[in-house]
Amino acid sequence: MTLQDSVALVTGASSGIGEETAHALAREGADVAVAARRRERLDALADDLEAAHGVETLVVPTDVREEDQVEAMVAETVETFGRLDVLVNNVGVGVGSDVEELSTEDYRLMMETNADGYFFATRAAIPHLRETEGNLVFVGSFAGQYPRPFNPVYAATKWWVRGFAHSVEGQVGSDGIGVSVVNPTEVRTEFGSESGETFEERFEPGEVTEPEEVAEAIAFAAAQDRSTVHEIDLYRRDKFDGW
Repeated sequence: MTLQDSVALVTGASSGIGEETAHALAREGADVAVAARRRERLDALADDLEAAHGVETLVVPTDVREEDQVEAMVAETVETFGRLDVLVNNVGVGVGSDVEELSTEDYRLMMETNADGYFFATRAAIPHLRETEGNLVFVGSFAGQYPRPFNPVYAATKWWVRGFAHSVEGQVGSDGIGVSVVNPTEVRTEFGSESGETFEERFEPGEVTEPEEVAEAIAFAAAQDRSTVHEIDLYRRDKFDGW
């Protein structure tokens, strides 16, 4: 199991889990393409990766809701590095609301980001991962495994991610592609900014999972060269208290 001399593409890389995942993969020797909408953050991240880990990087500003941009993201990565060994699908928007109060705009934002974005990237990456017998890692969620009464649509998108990922696993496993899902509970990141208070603001350090912990789980799955890490659940220890 090694990432040395491999090429990884991380979406949602401008902060939180994506940023830490880029570091975790680079620490293990992977060259890393980083994608998100905020170019200035990606540029800073690329500089940090090169300085800290001595790897090559590529900055690919991308809105995963836009099919053409996603296809260009994957194509530019392969053109630059000559291969693709790992795709980390890591984007997520959650707008909390009762179904009857949820606007169509917010509904579409979650569906287009959390479902369409994963589909577009996966579709574009599969031919290249087949060539390298690489790994496709999806960042799922606790919300994709258990009911989430206060945000049913976000939960539904994460159930979709798991169903899609495992079905793709069945479809391309015989081609040598590993497919993994990593499911965290609350993580201290900028998640939740669309609704106001972020998880980083809501929780104190050590109170819930840190992005570095999720990144290490992703890197473990991404480094497999024969087996598939089917699914990793990464929950804070008191998550089931009172259930």
